[in-house]
Amino acid sequence: MPSFAENLETLPSIDGLDRLELYAADSHDPSAVIENRPGQSGSLAVYYKVAVDFGGIGPSAAKRALELYAEHVEDARAHPGKHPNIDRLLEVVDTDTYYSVRAVPKR
Repeated sequence: MPSFAENLETLPSIDGLDRLELYAADSHDPSAVIENRPGQSGSLAVYYKVAVDFGGIGPSAAKRALELYAEHVEDARAHPGKHPNIDRLLEVVDTDTYYSVRAVPKR
């Protein structure tokens, strides 16, 4: 099984993105924002890839994203709150929720 770092190498470039905004059903304000900055750029790449492939973040997209996070998923399960972007995906799978995603380009 490839590591998270190996998986990141296979993902599309996110150089042109400033952030992703995730919207819960019937919400006009983002429920979460993932910025293109150190510490979040890997999550931005994962979320962007699965959002494009699946048309948003639902259970199927979340399962694929968890595969891409590889070894970090077990750490997230062992330490809730340490990896909030993984925690969100686990919640999506567990609760069958869906987020629409808006990619915001850099200016």
